[in-house]
Amino acid sequence: MKHILDNPIWWALHDDCKHLGQGSDQVKIFHPEVAPFAAVSSDTTENFKGLYERLQNEQVVVMFSPKQDLDPSPLKIIANIPGIQMVFEGQVETSESLYEIVDLREAQIPKMLELTQIAQPGPFSKRTIEFGGYSGIYDGERLVAMAGARLCTGHYTEISAVCTHPDYAGKGFARKLVMHTVAQITAKGQTPYLHVKSDNTRAIELYQKLGFVKRSDMNFYVLSR
Repeated sequence: MKHILDNPIWWALHDDCKHLGQGSDQVKIFHPEVAPFAAVSSDTTENFKGLYERLQNEQVVVMFSPKQDLDPSPLKIIANIPGIQMVFEGQVETSESLYEIVDLREAQIPKMLELTQIAQPGPFSKRTIEFGGYSGIYDGERLVAMAGARLCTGHYTEISAVCTHPDYAGKGFARKLVMHTVAQITAKGQTPYLHVKSDNTRAIELYQKLGFVKRSDMNFYVLSR
């Protein structure tokens, strides 16, 4: 039996995040302004044809799969980015800081978009905040770091958009925000998990120190018609 985290986008759209997307019993896709994510119930040619038919001519989507040799025909693979999926098995901890962590709301979307465009933590659009649970650190009027919760899948909630402005690297902001998000997720009886590119060794080492362990390889397939 496959684990629910082998297909996290599908199960998020099947349940907790279904109001943020659309689809059928075989194919589901987030609204593009929320996230460029899509999923199929199983890796069949029929299901990939169904996804193909739901996409606009130039629309690009991202699928998560533990398979390294996925064949999504008739969809085209623009890129296959190797990554890993990590699950939190550590202890919740808090740390003191001169900088306060604040909840990020709709009014902060322009600053969130500005930061993510610079720091490039992964897909982040003007409606991504609707996943809920995003927090950040300001230096004056400047948003310098952020993180939040994204895909909620059964008893698991994904941590995403972990990023720090390059001018503020090395201050421990990522660690503080990740653990802040971990505490929020575990307080709800959920298990935190996350995805990271395989070549991002610095981030992987940080997550390991914080109590995350590798669960599986996870490829990020960028697809189009």
